Amino acid sequence: MIQQNYSIRNAIPEEYLNIGAFMADVYSKQDGFPKKSEQPDYYDMLVNIGTLTAKPKTELLVAVDFDEQIKGAVVYYGDMKYYGSGGSATLELNTAGFRFLAVDPLTRRQGIGQALVKECIRKAGETKRTQMIIHSTLAMQAAWKIYDHLGFKRSEDLDFLQGELPVFGFRLLFQTDVQP
Repeated sequence: MIQQNYSIRNAIPEEYLNIGAFMADVYSKQDGFPKKSEQPDYYDMLVNIGTLTAKPKTELLVAVDFDEQIKGAVVYYGDMKYYGSGGSATLELNTAGFRFLAVDPLTRRQGIGQALVKECIRKAGETKRTQMIIHSTLAMQAAWKIYDHLGFKRSEDLDFLQGELPVFGFRLLFQTDVQP
């Protein structure tokens, strides 16, 4: 069992620029992921990731070590209309989602990505959402194992193209109380 050497919390505004730079750096180093020159608007959004928290029910979560060094981050959406993806995901009702999951390559396989995803799932459960929707690319297939392990299923109806980049949808249905 791996010892947890990090904590997860909501980011504070003073951290937003550092988290954005962290995310842009992590994404730029993914094999097969578009580079900044190919998708400059996407990287500008990553660098300015903190601005997304101005949207209702949107939170920037960060995993930090005991020295407050960033080890991972993700944006949680409690309302899909603010999710900002292509495709049909923003039309889903009573649904939460997350985007921009990034983990420091030097701390992968320590459970940080999974812990960030579980925190998003917990938040969705607190607000009684019926499902969670996420998107990923082929360059992020390492994270697909986490999604599969936690019960997410591929949902081709959520797929879309971001420019020439295929983006794949995943859905996690939550158990709902069935009334007799």
